Amino acid sequence: MVHGLISNSTRKDNLFVRIDRRRKLPATIILRAMDYNTEEILNLFFEKTVFQIRDNKLMMTLVPERLRGETASFDIEANGKVYVEKGRRITARHIRQLEKEEVNSIEVPVEYIAGKVVARDYIDESTGELICAANMELSLDMLARLSQSGHKTIETLFTNDLDHGAYISETVRVDPTNDRLSALVEIYRMMRPGEPPTREAAENLFENLFFSEDRYDLSAVGRMKFNRSLNREEIEGSGILSEEDIIDVMRKLIDIRNGKGEVDDIDHLGNRRIRSVGEMAENQFRVGLVRVERAVKERLSLGDLDALMPQDMINAKPISAAVKEFFGSSQLSQFMDQNNPLSEITHKRRISALGPGGLTRERAGFEVRDVHPTHYGRVCPIETPEGPNIGLINSLSVYAQTNEYGFLETPYRLVRDGLVTDEIHYLSAIEEGNFIIAQANTVLGDDGSFVEELITCRNKGESSLFSREQVEYMDVSTQQVVSVGASLIPFLEHDDANRALMGANMQRQAVPTLRADKPLVGTGMERAVAVDSGVTAVARRGGSVQYVDASRIVIKVNEDEMYPGEAGIDIYNLTKYTRSNQNTCISQMPCVSLGEPVERGDVLADGPSTDLGELALGQNMRVAFMPWNGYNFEDSILVSERVVQEDRFTTIHIQELSCVSRDTKLGPEEITADIPNVGEAALSKLDESGIVYIGAEVKGGDILVGKVTPKGETQLTPEEKLLRAIFGEKASDVKDSSLRVPNGVSGTVIDVQVFTRDGVEKDKRALEIEETQLRDAKKDLTEELRIFEAGLFARIRSVLVNGGIEAEKLDKLPRDRWLELSLADEEKQNQLEQLAEQYDELKSEFEKKLDAKRRKITQGDDLAPGVLKIVKVYLAVKRQIQPGDKMAGRHGNKGVISKINPVEDMPYDENGNPVDIVLNPLGVPSRMNIGQILETHLGMAAKGIGEKINAMLKQQEEVAKLREFIQKAYDLGDDPRQKVDLNTFSDEEVMRLAENLKKRYANCNTSI
Repeated sequence: MVHGLISNSTRKDNLFVRIDRRRKLPATIILRAMDYNTEEILNLFFEKTVFQIRDNKLMMTLVPERLRGETASFDIEANGKVYVEKGRRITARHIRQLEKEEVNSIEVPVEYIAGKVVARDYIDESTGELICAANMELSLDMLARLSQSGHKTIETLFTNDLDHGAYISETVRVDPTNDRLSALVEIYRMMRPGEPPTREAAENLFENLFFSEDRYDLSAVGRMKFNRSLNREEIEGSGILSEEDIIDVMRKLIDIRNGKGEVDDIDHLGNRRIRSVGEMAENQFRVGLVRVERAVKERLSLGDLDALMPQDMINAKPISAAVKEFFGSSQLSQFMDQNNPLSEITHKRRISALGPGGLTRERAGFEVRDVHPTHYGRVCPIETPEGPNIGLINSLSVYAQTNEYGFLETPYRLVRDGLVTDEIHYLSAIEEGNFIIAQANTVLGDDGSFVEELITCRNKGESSLFSREQVEYMDVSTQQVVSVGASLIPFLEHDDANRALMGANMQRQAVPTLRADKPLVGTGMERAVAVDSGVTAVARRGGSVQYVDASRIVIKVNEDEMYPGEAGIDIYNLTKYTRSNQNTCISQMPCVSLGEPVERGDVLADGPSTDLGELALGQNMRVAFMPWNGYNFEDSILVSERVVQEDRFTTIHIQELSCVSRDTKLGPEEITADIPNVGEAALSKLDESGIVYIGAEVKGGDILVGKVTPKGETQLTPEEKLLRAIFGEKASDVKDSSLRVPNGVSGTVIDVQVFTRDGVEKDKRALEIEETQLRDAKKDLTEELRIFEAGLFARIRSVLVNGGIEAEKLDKLPRDRWLELSLADEEKQNQLEQLAEQYDELKSEFEKKLDAKRRKITQGDDLAPGVLKIVKVYLAVKRQIQPGDKMAGRHGNKGVISKINPVEDMPYDENGNPVDIVLNPLGVPSRMNIGQILETHLGMAAKGIGEKINAMLKQQEEVAKLREFIQKAYDLGDDPRQKVDLNTFSDEEVMRLAENLKKRYANCNTSI
């Protein structure tokens, strides 16, 4: 790549160029290599001042603007009038006067031209002698010779100390070359020191460096940024540099040195782009392809081409190796954080400045980590790690997206003729600088017009007041600034930024509780996070619930959403007790009931940490801010025993323990229940194959998988001699290497998997597991087939009945015979035939799926070399909250449990209700996270509404009164999405809602 820079030498400013980080050369060498001579180079970069010799006088063609800021070294006069006296500074008033009176030529003293640089070669035409060459400084002698040789016009370069520096002229002077060949040789010597240059080699090197498509590619984004930097209209173009590009770059550098134009800000998001996984994988694929290309070329150069076939030449292993290396060992290829749905979605939305081609945390300075004005709506200013990676790893804002070039964009509402429209435009950081953008909380009238005359807006990264007529865009939401994690914090605007950062980060560490409890005080983002994280089961199409159990939901699809010629049944198989990457438990529970109507996008089943389709990372607790006998000193937390008894913070963890049987030098390891020196009690939970039963309760030290390893002959102890005498050879030549439960762990075995190498005989337990899997797979597929058949035959029945066959006769016939009936109506007969085809397809599809499942279950496993068998045991561990555990709120208020206190010793309110936890009040003022206090107030109000409804239900109040009270609660707030008209609800639905609110209280949202 070419790096251009202006370097300040000790005497004068020269423009230098570096190629590939080698030593610098005068930039004009590149121009000479492109076959420009001195005169042409000067023409490209300088304006001319024209002097004329007339009647022994020296006249200068005047461009008044060029005199701005200079001090007159002589009287400037024309037409007998002095405009500027000698020694006076030329001001804008003088220039306006000269322009107004159209003065275009003035007499200058002969001394004025001395020292000026001539723009072209001047030759004595009579003798052919060169009087002065282009870029030479004029002397009075030269001027006299020019006058004598008949030159009446002299062109010099226009330069000044203000904004027209003589940089290229000075560079030409230090340039050691004078023609194309010498320039090419100079570049060759710099790039290939020590090699003798030839004309052909030098030309080839220069062409390949700058103008060869094989050597480099600017790419679409590179060309777009290049053209934007040079203020060109078009953003597309060639992938390589042209001569015009190189000249324009030099002009840009000179303009910056002259004080025109701006230096790029490296931290501006217009200069930082997102490289997606696809792009990085593509680069690795290209690396692999280059290796393949090299190998093919080598193979072709060896000769013997007649016998070669394409498959002999091309080996795909370098490609797969490059891609595997990228996904397996790249710094950016990470193990997904699956602690809870939020940590999963946040990890997927993370952007990093580290990794290959990026920064290193040791060398990254303060500026690159800092928040930049262009982060607004694109990168979250809050959510970032606390340690050495602070500011280098960020999260995308809620509505941010990347454009085709990889730059981050954020949405804005278009303002047209002073009215805010619902038309959304996504703007990148480059485009945003050109517009005046109002904030999302600006007050609007009913017609979408701005109410106030002056509005706080952003423009070019600065906030200031603008009149409402100037506004061009408006933010879409107050939440668009922050990331998903930060958007879940209620009253975020009342928290100090450091504590908000801790709160956003600690939400990702929350372990899913046994019973999820959605927050009483939320922000309205909970549902979006739960659904978009993918942990919930979401309805693909609307319909009604036809069947529901713990592991499957069947939806009968609405007629208008069916695809032509399908059964109209959607089956959702739920995930049950699966281990996540962080050993937490992933299990889905249905939240719909039989016969319930559902719409597309409705949540059918809750996943971990979700409650009725909303994210529920923790529990709603009654909090007291007060000291309690020193047990909440230094952020310690006092917890009520009732919290433990009710399993409020109890969690389930699933641990995977593996036992590997290998082929050793002394013989194969064996998985067996026959383990030397182990009593019957220790083997009581193992089956005859030596593997633990599913459902067994195990604790630290218990054997899960019995395994014996052959050992070499050693000197026998007296005890071993006795054992050998009693039990024979077996006891001595193997040692116990069984898989045991780690100390301190206890739980229930919920699953066992046995993987056997191809060609190794499967043990009894492996065959049992295989049989169970086959039976379950067949049962599931048969059930699916039955459900689809029922839907299909319902449609066949409706076609037959509409075709004139009586329903009673039809019901007497076996269903398989229905397809043999024929109808008089041709259209109905065609429909029947199509349904018959579908039925055949359904059955053949079932057979194919069953066959594929059978093959997958019964085939041997591809294990690592030397491994004969792997047994994986899954333990479900139930953990209750205990002293020493960390607890945290959403506002960065974290602490460690100091004591589980009996309920009777807990502080209580005026009604005698004890609180759940006690926090230290001194943890609030210094940390400045007042949001936690506001949250507790709003939570108390929400609980109060629930208790009032409970009291009304106990007193068996009329439905009308309940409806009126609940309506009042729903009428609070300004968000139109929250408004609910309870008059559209039936009495039964109002009662059901009241029961829900009684149990769960009234949930409320408070967005930023």
